[in-house]
Amino acid sequence: MTTTTLRIRPLEGCGAMVEGLDVRQASDQDIKALREAIFHRGVVFLREQTLTPEDQIAFARRIAPIVVNRYFPKTEKHPEIAKVEKSETQVTNIGGGWHTDHSYDAAPAMGSVLLAVDTPPSGGDTLFADMYAAYEALPPSTRARISRLRARHASAHVFGEGGGYARSDRPELSGHAETPEAVHPVVITHPGSGRQALYVNPAFTVEIVGVPPEESRALLLELYEHAVQPRFVRRFQWRPGSMAIWDNRCTWHNAMNDYQGHRRLMHRITLDGVPLAA
Repeated sequence: MTTTTLRIRPLEGCGAMVEGLDVRQASDQDIKALREAIFHRGVVFLREQTLTPEDQIAFARRIAPIVVNRYFPKTEKHPEIAKVEKSETQVTNIGGGWHTDHSYDAAPAMGSVLLAVDTPPSGGDTLFADMYAAYEALPPSTRARISRLRARHASAHVFGEGGGYARSDRPELSGHAETPEAVHPVVITHPGSGRQALYVNPAFTVEIVGVPPEESRALLLELYEHAVQPRFVRRFQWRPGSMAIWDNRCTWHNAMNDYQGHRRLMHRITLDGVPLAA
Protein backbone atom coordinates (compact mmCIF):
# COMPACT_ATOMS: atom_id res chain seq x y z
CA MET A 1 0.00 0.00 0.00
CA THR A 2 1.32 3.44 -1.01
CA THR A 3 1.87 5.90 1.81
CA THR A 4 2.48 9.63 1.59
CA THR A 5 3.87 12.40 3.75
CA LEU A 6 2.10 15.05 1.69
CA ARG A 7 1.04 18.11 3.70
CA ILE A 8 -0.90 21.06 2.29
CA ARG A 9 -0.64 24.21 4.41
CA PRO A 10 -2.99 27.11 3.53
CA LEU A 11 -1.29 30.51 3.27
CA GLU A 12 -2.60 33.97 4.03
CA GLY A 13 -3.73 35.98 1.04
CA CYS A 14 -3.68 33.30 -1.62
CA GLY A 15 -2.51 29.75 -2.14
CA ALA A 16 -1.06 26.87 -0.15
CA MET A 17 2.38 25.41 0.51
CA VAL A 18 2.86 21.72 -0.29
CA GLU A 19 5.39 19.94 1.89
CA GLY A 20 6.74 16.40 2.01
CA LEU A 21 6.33 15.61 -1.69
CA ASP A 22 8.73 14.77 -4.50
CA VAL A 23 6.39 15.11 -7.48
CA ARG A 24 8.26 12.35 -9.32
CA GLN A 25 6.98 9.94 -6.67
CA ALA A 26 3.46 11.35 -6.33
CA SER A 27 0.75 8.74 -5.83
CA ASP A 28 -2.68 8.97 -7.43
CA GLN A 29 -3.94 10.09 -4.02
CA ASP A 30 -1.32 12.87 -3.96
CA ILE A 31 -2.33 14.06 -7.44
CA LYS A 32 -5.99 14.16 -6.43
CA ALA A 33 -5.12 16.18 -3.30
CA LEU A 34 -2.98 18.60 -5.33
CA ARG A 35 -5.72 19.11 -7.91
CA GLU A 36 -8.29 19.84 -5.19
CA ALA A 37 -5.92 22.28 -3.50
CA ILE A 38 -5.28 24.07 -6.80
CA PHE A 39 -9.01 24.34 -7.50
CA HIS A 40 -9.84 25.69 -4.02
CA ARG A 41 -6.69 27.64 -3.03
CA GLY A 42 -5.85 28.94 -6.52
CA VAL A 43 -2.12 28.15 -6.40
CA VAL A 44 0.12 25.65 -4.67
CA PHE A 45 3.86 26.07 -4.07
CA LEU A 46 6.55 23.40 -3.74
CA ARG A 47 10.26 23.61 -2.98
CA GLU A 48 13.32 21.50 -3.84
CA GLN A 49 11.96 19.72 -6.90
CA THR A 50 14.82 18.25 -8.94
CA LEU A 51 13.20 17.57 -12.30
CA THR A 52 14.29 16.85 -15.84
CA PRO A 53 12.07 18.24 -18.60
CA GLU A 54 10.65 14.76 -19.02
CA ASP A 55 9.83 14.65 -15.29
CA GLN A 56 8.02 17.98 -15.43
CA ILE A 57 6.00 16.96 -18.49
CA ALA A 58 5.03 13.61 -16.98
CA PHE A 59 3.93 15.27 -13.73
CA ALA A 60 1.94 18.02 -15.49
CA ARG A 61 0.08 15.46 -17.56
CA ARG A 62 -1.16 13.83 -14.36
CA ILE A 63 -2.76 17.14 -13.31
CA ALA A 64 -4.46 17.93 -16.64
CA PRO A 65 -3.88 17.67 -20.41
CA ILE A 66 -1.10 19.87 -21.76
CA VAL A 67 -1.61 22.60 -24.37
CA VAL A 68 1.39 24.10 -26.21
CA ASN A 69 1.68 27.86 -25.70
CA ARG A 70 1.39 29.71 -29.00
CA TYR A 71 3.50 32.75 -28.08
CA PHE A 72 6.46 31.87 -25.86
CA PRO A 73 9.74 30.35 -27.09
CA LYS A 74 9.92 26.57 -26.63
CA THR A 75 12.70 24.53 -25.12
CA GLU A 76 14.86 22.91 -27.77
CA LYS A 77 13.63 19.33 -27.41
CA HIS A 78 10.31 19.73 -25.62
CA PRO A 79 7.64 21.92 -27.25
CA GLU A 80 5.38 21.32 -24.24
CA ILE A 81 7.74 23.48 -22.15
CA ALA A 82 7.83 27.22 -22.77
CA LYS A 83 10.89 29.20 -21.74
CA VAL A 84 9.95 32.19 -19.59
CA GLU A 85 13.33 33.84 -19.80
CA LYS A 86 14.93 37.22 -19.28
CA SER A 87 18.64 37.70 -19.99
CA GLU A 88 21.12 39.95 -18.23
CA THR A 89 20.77 42.55 -21.02
CA GLN A 90 17.00 42.56 -21.45
CA VAL A 91 14.81 45.15 -19.75
CA THR A 92 11.28 43.83 -20.30
CA ASN A 93 10.24 40.64 -18.56
CA ILE A 94 7.53 38.14 -19.47
CA GLY A 95 4.35 38.27 -17.43
CA GLY A 96 4.91 41.63 -15.79
CA GLY A 97 1.67 43.28 -14.66
CA TRP A 98 -1.44 41.65 -13.23
CA HIS A 99 -3.08 39.13 -15.55
CA THR A 100 -4.49 35.65 -15.94
CA ASP A 101 -3.18 33.52 -18.79
CA HIS A 102 -5.17 32.77 -21.94
CA SER A 103 -8.38 34.57 -20.92
CA TYR A 104 -8.62 35.57 -24.61
CA ASP A 105 -9.26 31.92 -25.58
CA ALA A 106 -12.76 30.44 -25.86
CA ALA A 107 -11.60 27.68 -23.51
CA PRO A 108 -9.03 29.46 -21.29
CA ALA A 109 -6.08 27.49 -19.98
CA MET A 110 -6.82 25.78 -16.69
CA GLY A 111 -3.44 26.74 -15.29
CA SER A 112 0.32 26.40 -15.40
CA VAL A 113 3.11 24.33 -13.90
CA LEU A 114 6.06 26.71 -13.51
CA LEU A 115 9.50 25.47 -12.45
CA ALA A 116 12.39 27.78 -11.52
CA VAL A 117 15.60 26.83 -13.35
CA ASP A 118 17.84 29.90 -12.91
CA THR A 119 16.96 32.74 -10.54
CA PRO A 120 18.59 36.10 -9.80
CA PRO A 121 20.33 36.73 -6.46
CA SER A 122 17.28 38.71 -5.38
CA GLY A 123 14.04 39.88 -6.93
CA GLY A 124 11.94 38.17 -9.56
CA ASP A 125 9.19 37.17 -7.11
CA THR A 126 5.67 36.45 -8.37
CA LEU A 127 2.51 37.87 -6.80
CA PHE A 128 -0.71 35.85 -6.82
CA ALA A 129 -4.18 37.25 -6.07
CA ASP A 130 -7.25 35.25 -5.00
CA MET A 131 -10.27 35.99 -7.20
CA TYR A 132 -12.61 33.93 -5.00
CA ALA A 133 -11.86 36.16 -2.03
CA ALA A 134 -11.94 39.29 -4.16
CA TYR A 135 -15.41 38.42 -5.44
CA GLU A 136 -16.75 37.44 -2.03
CA ALA A 137 -15.52 40.73 -0.51
CA LEU A 138 -17.32 42.93 -3.04
CA PRO A 139 -20.28 44.91 -1.71
CA PRO A 140 -23.58 43.12 -2.33
CA SER A 141 -24.65 45.95 -4.64
CA THR A 142 -21.57 45.43 -6.83
CA ARG A 143 -22.03 41.66 -6.91
CA ALA A 144 -25.59 42.20 -8.08
CA ARG A 145 -24.47 44.74 -10.67
CA ILE A 146 -21.91 42.42 -12.28
CA SER A 147 -23.76 39.13 -11.89
CA ARG A 148 -25.08 39.03 -15.47
CA LEU A 149 -22.38 41.02 -17.24
CA ARG A 150 -19.97 39.62 -19.82
CA ALA A 151 -16.56 40.95 -20.81
CA ARG A 152 -14.47 40.74 -23.96
CA HIS A 153 -10.88 39.54 -23.64
CA ALA A 154 -8.30 40.09 -26.42
CA SER A 155 -4.64 39.36 -27.20
CA ALA A 156 -3.69 41.50 -30.22
CA HIS A 157 -2.81 44.55 -28.12
CA VAL A 158 -0.19 42.44 -26.30
CA PHE A 159 1.09 39.83 -28.78
CA GLY A 160 0.03 41.19 -32.18
CA GLU A 161 1.59 43.57 -34.68
CA GLY A 162 2.25 46.84 -32.87
CA GLY A 163 1.26 45.30 -29.54
CA GLY A 164 2.86 45.87 -26.18
CA TYR A 165 5.79 43.52 -26.69
CA ALA A 166 6.47 44.99 -30.16
CA ARG A 167 7.12 48.34 -28.48
CA SER A 168 9.57 46.81 -26.00
CA ASP A 169 12.93 45.06 -26.23
CA ARG A 170 11.10 41.70 -26.56
CA PRO A 171 9.92 41.77 -30.21
CA GLU A 172 10.23 37.98 -30.39
CA LEU A 173 6.99 37.82 -28.38
CA SER A 174 5.06 40.03 -30.82
CA GLY A 175 3.84 40.08 -34.40
CA HIS A 176 1.71 36.96 -34.16
CA ALA A 177 -1.03 36.47 -36.75
CA GLU A 178 -3.16 34.39 -34.39
CA THR A 179 -4.54 36.79 -31.79
CA PRO A 180 -7.82 35.35 -30.51
CA GLU A 181 -10.61 37.11 -28.65
CA ALA A 182 -13.31 35.65 -26.42
CA VAL A 183 -16.26 36.76 -24.31
CA HIS A 184 -16.69 35.35 -20.79
CA PRO A 185 -18.93 36.10 -17.81
CA VAL A 186 -17.52 38.72 -15.44
CA VAL A 187 -18.36 36.29 -12.63
CA ILE A 188 -17.75 32.61 -13.39
CA THR A 189 -18.60 29.43 -11.56
CA HIS A 190 -15.32 27.57 -11.29
CA PRO A 191 -15.66 24.21 -13.09
CA GLY A 192 -13.57 22.38 -10.49
CA SER A 193 -14.73 23.87 -7.19
CA GLY A 194 -18.23 25.14 -7.97
CA ARG A 195 -17.35 28.46 -6.32
CA GLN A 196 -17.89 31.89 -7.88
CA ALA A 197 -14.88 33.95 -8.88
CA LEU A 198 -14.23 37.33 -10.46
CA TYR A 199 -13.07 36.78 -14.04
CA VAL A 200 -11.66 39.95 -15.55
CA ASN A 201 -8.01 41.03 -15.59
CA PRO A 202 -6.05 44.19 -16.40
CA ALA A 203 -3.91 42.73 -19.19
CA PHE A 204 -6.45 41.07 -21.46
CA THR A 205 -9.95 42.33 -20.58
CA VAL A 206 -10.72 45.16 -22.98
CA GLU A 207 -14.39 45.97 -22.32
CA ILE A 208 -17.60 44.95 -20.65
CA VAL A 209 -20.01 43.99 -23.40
CA GLY A 210 -23.07 46.20 -23.86
CA VAL A 211 -21.90 48.87 -21.42
CA PRO A 212 -20.94 52.40 -22.58
CA PRO A 213 -17.13 52.73 -22.87
CA GLU A 214 -16.65 55.22 -20.04
CA GLU A 215 -18.83 53.19 -17.69
CA SER A 216 -17.02 49.99 -18.73
CA ARG A 217 -13.60 51.51 -18.03
CA ALA A 218 -14.70 52.89 -14.67
CA LEU A 219 -16.22 49.60 -13.53
CA LEU A 220 -13.19 47.55 -14.63
CA LEU A 221 -10.84 49.95 -12.84
CA GLU A 222 -12.96 49.66 -9.70
CA LEU A 223 -12.78 45.86 -9.84
CA TYR A 224 -9.03 45.85 -10.55
CA GLU A 225 -8.21 48.15 -7.63
CA HIS A 226 -10.38 46.05 -5.34
CA ALA A 227 -8.84 42.73 -6.43
CA VAL A 228 -5.20 43.58 -5.62
CA GLN A 229 -5.69 44.63 -2.02
CA PRO A 230 -2.95 43.09 0.14
CA ARG A 231 -5.45 40.86 1.95
CA PHE A 232 -6.00 38.91 -1.30
CA VAL A 233 -2.34 38.69 -2.39
CA ARG A 234 0.52 36.26 -1.74
CA ARG A 235 4.13 36.92 -2.76
CA PHE A 236 6.26 33.90 -3.70
CA GLN A 237 10.05 34.03 -3.70
CA TRP A 238 11.69 31.69 -6.19
CA ARG A 239 14.87 29.69 -5.99
CA PRO A 240 16.03 26.90 -8.33
CA GLY A 241 13.78 23.88 -7.89
CA SER A 242 10.79 25.94 -6.69
CA MET A 243 7.51 25.17 -8.40
CA ALA A 244 4.12 26.85 -8.56
CA ILE A 245 0.99 25.30 -10.00
CA TRP A 246 -1.83 27.78 -10.37
CA ASP A 247 -5.39 27.90 -11.63
CA ASN A 248 -6.05 30.74 -14.07
CA ARG A 249 -9.80 30.66 -13.43
CA CYS A 250 -9.56 31.87 -9.84
CA THR A 251 -6.23 33.77 -9.59
CA TRP A 252 -4.27 36.59 -11.13
CA HIS A 253 -0.46 36.69 -11.12
CA ASN A 254 2.21 39.33 -11.64
CA ALA A 255 5.90 38.59 -12.29
CA MET A 256 8.03 41.27 -10.64
CA ASN A 257 10.66 42.89 -12.87
CA ASP A 258 13.14 44.05 -10.23
CA TYR A 259 16.34 42.17 -11.12
CA GLN A 260 17.88 44.16 -13.95
CA GLY A 261 21.29 42.86 -15.02
CA HIS A 262 20.56 39.28 -13.94
CA ARG A 263 19.22 36.22 -15.76
CA ARG A 264 15.99 34.46 -14.82
CA LEU A 265 14.81 31.26 -16.52
CA MET A 266 11.60 29.41 -15.76
CA HIS A 267 10.11 26.37 -17.50
CA ARG A 268 6.35 26.66 -17.92
CA ILE A 269 3.83 24.03 -18.96
CA THR A 270 0.29 25.18 -19.75
CA LEU A 271 -2.64 23.00 -18.68
CA ASP A 272 -5.66 22.82 -20.97
CA GLY A 273 -9.02 24.15 -19.84
CA VAL A 274 -12.72 24.25 -20.70
CA PRO A 275 -15.22 26.97 -21.65
CA LEU A 276 -16.39 29.00 -18.66
CA ALA A 277 -19.92 29.66 -17.49
CA ALA A 278 -21.59 31.93 -14.98
